[in-house]
Amino acid sequence: MSRTIPTINTARLTLRAMRAEDFQRYAEIWAMPDVADRILDQPRPKGQSWDAFLRNAGHWQITGFGQWAVQLHRQREMLGQTGFVFGSRNFGEDFDTYPEARLVLAPQAQDQRLGAEAARAAHEWFDRVITGRTVCMISAGNEAALRIAGALGYQGLRDVKTAGGAVHLMTRRGPPG
Repeated sequence: MSRTIPTINTARLTLRAMRAEDFQRYAEIWAMPDVADRILDQPRPKGQSWDAFLRNAGHWQITGFGQWAVQLHRQREMLGQTGFVFGSRNFGEDFDTYPEARLVLAPQAQDQRLGAEAARAAHEWFDRVITGRTVCMISAGNEAALRIAGALGYQGLRDVKTAGGAVHLMTRRGPPG
């Protein structure tokens, strides 16, 4: 089965398929303490990043959705990633059975409203093409991510403890409004 990964353009960003040449930057982003502090309990080693990078490609092939590389128009370097995955996190059927929205940006791209722009574009695509309920997980204290999730229509499901600390599990039953 072969699936085409769509390219999405916004006012400032391009969301596109990840390419082999993106891996080095992908691994750099996941090794950054500023990224790990918001998502993981520690920076991700390069080998784990490779596994995650390949898992993303497989997601598109098997489910018809996945994560895009996020880049500024007319720039080659990816700033991060956004999209949807089945995370299989063992949080229960009310979470694990739904596509999980994800957004990761390198520190230099944060605080420019680029995350909101990228996540909104990904959700608009999902609402047109896949449809249905989605979930997300946000680290406690990540106020920027909570604002983005709220603007997209996510509501609290419950709080849980993970190896990386307390997280908010949230759910979205479809587009807001």
